[in-house]
Amino acid sequence: MTRPDFIPAPLAQIPWRVILTVMAIGGFGLVVLYSAAGGHLEPWALSQGIRFLVFLAGAIILSRIPESWWRHGALPAYGILIILLVLVELIGAVRGGGQRWLGVGPFQLQPSEFMKPVIVLAVAMVYDRMPPAETRRFIAVWLPAGMILVPAALIAHQPDLGTALMVVFSGVVVMFLAGVPLRLFVGGALAAGIAAPLAVNFLLHGYQRDRIMIFLDPDRDPLGLGYHISQSKIAIGSGGVLGKGFLNGTQSHLDYLPEGHTDFVFATMAEEWGLIGGVFLILAFFSVILWGIRVALAARTRFGRLTAAGMASTLFFYVAINLGMVMGLAPVVGIPLPLVSFGGSAQMTVLICLGILMSIDRQNRIKPRF
Repeated sequence: MTRPDFIPAPLAQIPWRVILTVMAIGGFGLVVLYSAAGGHLEPWALSQGIRFLVFLAGAIILSRIPESWWRHGALPAYGILIILLVLVELIGAVRGGGQRWLGVGPFQLQPSEFMKPVIVLAVAMVYDRMPPAETRRFIAVWLPAGMILVPAALIAHQPDLGTALMVVFSGVVVMFLAGVPLRLFVGGALAAGIAAPLAVNFLLHGYQRDRIMIFLDPDRDPLGLGYHISQSKIAIGSGGVLGKGFLNGTQSHLDYLPEGHTDFVFATMAEEWGLIGGVFLILAFFSVILWGIRVALAARTRFGRLTAAGMASTLFFYVAINLGMVMGLAPVVGIPLPLVSFGGSAQMTVLICLGILMSIDRQNRIKPRF
């Protein structure tokens, strides 16, 4: 379908259906945060809305960057972030029990958030330079695996297990799609399963072990360590099909639900909007992820295909891990619901992924010159 002559080409190349879907998700998130604050714009909805508009504009700007720029900048960006992660270990600011931030003037920079999209770009770049026949050789496994495990280990030591898992999952997806033999993933999964008890007992922090134990036995301490999950399930279940109504939630308004505006914002939403609101959010996220997969399938280069698929998988892991967490189907690892939970870090990361996807989609739309 050709565009009308009166629409400028830069505007026509923007996937407006996806932009409107993302705006619908973000707008619904602002409504939930407004309700979580008892019907007030402060302290969450107003600042969240301003950040959303700024980051969405940034995503549209990123969509104008040629795919070749992402390709050439992937490895340098990866190297810079590794250096920043090491600096976090040495001189990073400690907040909330974690050492994850670097002070840059009046701003606090969290390098681990940037690593989520950059690990996809870097691993995709490695396989793009590698002949397809080489992906079944040993070097095709250990080099990308090392690139993934080094930042994941640095991030896990901060400690930020949720972000470390996101980096691993997104990087491994790119390795799988690049053509690494399936038997290697099966062997890796078996090795991870064997090593998991040792990691839980000797590598994880005490609170991380407690979260895993509560996940395995939710009724072990419902008023203590399992309080978050218990109250989250109560909030989701009490919403029913239609919900209790806007501003009528009790779990969040009476402070029974901890972190009802961040990690457990889905429970806050489900209590007031019920199954209908939950289905709306899930379908909206699904449509954006499906669009990302279509961008990957339409990409003309190997780098574009791997990058687009990796960015779509990053969005999927965000949503899947958070929903599993608030429903008691996964341990609590501190992954927010993108574009809905209060906070700028995840919002920024998701919209960076969206901007890169739009950049590859724009490249797909441009007619090749012969």
